[in-house]
Amino acid sequence: FHSLAISAFASLIAPFGGFFASGVKRAFNIKDFGNSIPGHGGVTDRFDCQFFMAAFSHTYYTSFIKLSSVTVGGLFNSFLALNADKQVELFQSIQEYLQTTGSISDAVKSAAAVAAAE
Repeated sequence: FHSLAISAFASLIAPFGGFFASGVKRAFNIKDFGNSIPGHGGVTDRFDCQFFMAAFSHTYYTSFIKLSSVTVGGLFNSFLALNADKQVELFQSIQEYLQTTGSISDAVKSAAAVAAAE
């Protein structure tokens, strides 16, 4: 599926990078972006669509393909950033979830009840 999305963008949208670059050049009254290749408008004029593809590929990869790495330490730091009321609310929500799913034993339930009473 990912290859179809990237290839569709590459064949249908990326070629318009040249038109976009031409619009930018016209807006700033620039003939071309360089003179590295005589008569061809410079190296950057040859790669207009590549810049679009690079931006799209990066955005697509970070949005849909890259796996997020959540760690216990990261979650704990986020928990510590909450104010005290939100920390208690989160603790009670997690406790309720674990009790409902049967993930914690009766000993843990009673210890949590004692902690909540204090």
